[in-house]
Amino acid sequence: MKSCGMVIFFVLAGGLLSSCVTETIGGTDVEANPEAALERRVELARQYIGRGDWENAKRNLELANDLNPDNPSVHEAFGLVYQSTGEYDRAEDSFKRALRIDPGFSRARNNYAAFLFSMGRFEEAEKEFQIVSEDPLYSGRPLAYLNLGMARLNLDDKPGAEEAFSRTLRMDRRNPMALLEMGYLRLAAGDVAAAESYYGVYRTVVPRQSPRGLVLGIEISAAVGDRDAQSSYELALRNLYPDSSEYQAWQALQGLQ
Repeated sequence: MKSCGMVIFFVLAGGLLSSCVTETIGGTDVEANPEAALERRVELARQYIGRGDWENAKRNLELANDLNPDNPSVHEAFGLVYQSTGEYDRAEDSFKRALRIDPGFSRARNNYAAFLFSMGRFEEAEKEFQIVSEDPLYSGRPLAYLNLGMARLNLDDKPGAEEAFSRTLRMDRRNPMALLEMGYLRLAAGDVAAAESYYGVYRTVVPRQSPRGLVLGIEISAAVGDRDAQSSYELALRNLYPDSSEYQAWQALQGLQ
């Protein structure tokens, strides 16, 4: 089954696990240390973004923007909010403004690339992810390579995708998505042994396989002639994910055989 997991990752920073948000910024604090007040407003906005509270996120970002209209973190966060509320032109303008202010802001560039990916603009996304992945100081570099690989898959650049996923696994050996996609790529190339190896590690790092993972198990089992394993994976796909697109596609494929 040839399908590509349409998963792409945004990066948020700071305070997203808070169950509640407390705002305690006073006028005197703003006057004494406007930069600290701005950072606090951005932090609060990110907490609201994490909770899906777009209006309060916007409010805090507008207050931060009043303090400094040229802060790239403010415009990056605006981009995330506008994307989430369907204001795509504003989202793109905000991401671009953040990068004009600070072209080396890799987190913002990764999120802009993810935005482009979500809009189906894969060539543009691939170029941006490539730039992010080349930043040796960026802490999210494994994620950037993973996103780069996903963009290349959607451009049908399998060798490029494999190279990107391999780079992900050099930095994060147990990344489940990279392992899964490498399994599919190796199987498509006829290297069943390598596909089995990647899939075997994938199964050890996930608490429960995804529908796409089970499909890979089915395909590998079929390739090696292990009918018992194939039946087991088919049963799991049917029982665990009866409404998934993977199961529906598998049913349709069986109907053609």
